[in-house]
Amino acid sequence: MDRLNRIVSERPVVIFSKSSCILSHTIKSLFNDFGVNPTVYELDEISRGREMEQALSGLGCSNMPVVFIGGELVGGANEIMSLQLKSVLKPMLIRAGALWV
Repeated sequence: MDRLNRIVSERPVVIFSKSSCILSHTIKSLFNDFGVNPTVYELDEISRGREMEQALSGLGCSNMPVVFIGGELVGGANEIMSLQLKSVLKPMLIRAGALWV
């Protein structure tokens, strides 16, 4: 859990995903369309991915992707898309320092 906290606090946007997840790809594309370069951890491709997945599960995140903005857990694809539809996502990204306007 300490490693997870350190990782998410070091970058403005961190996405934990699996390479085969289409929802993860969609969320990564959304951030890229904004001009945001998120830090992405493909849990099925990294050596300690299983350990990270268990730590995320301890936070109540059992599905991928899991998105942190400004060091805070935002949620998964549904939460990100909801924030986008409410026009709240872009201001969050600006506050986190992930996007400059």
